[in-house]
Amino acid sequence: MRIFLIFTLTIIFSSCISTKSTIKNVDNTAIKPKISNGAFEITEYALDSQYGYDADYPINIGPLSDRLEELNIKYYFNGLEGPNGEKINYSKTDTCCPFPTDTNNIGAGTLSIYEVQFEESDKKVILYFNIYEKGKIVCPKGFTIKQEQ
Repeated sequence: MRIFLIFTLTIIFSSCISTKSTIKNVDNTAIKPKISNGAFEITEYALDSQYGYDADYPINIGPLSDRLEELNIKYYFNGLEGPNGEKINYSKTDTCCPFPTDTNNIGAGTLSIYEVQFEESDKKVILYFNIYEKGKIVCPKGFTIKQEQ
């Protein structure tokens, strides 16, 4: 019985320790874009078609506290348009994919999932955001950078 208890405790503790992040595009040297007229000044397009569309390649806009997520997501989408200049509608639909992080007091973070729809279109896309890690903030494939009005 004692061996079983030790074995069980070993399994439990080692499973908590072995969690490893699968996020592949963290860049701690990335500089957050300037904010102008309530929008990030995004200047580059993503080279990788997975950027934002894959949980392993989220849009890293952190590190932020949870209360600043909504504002920074707004800045991000205010800097973008649809592929033909369409306005963007978006809403947070879920969170997923827990991962370890040093930028959160509890030592873990989750990705935020946003559903995006272009005005006058039924097509919806899903984008993944990470508010806990830094990364280069660029325009994902299928979107365009909003030109100053």
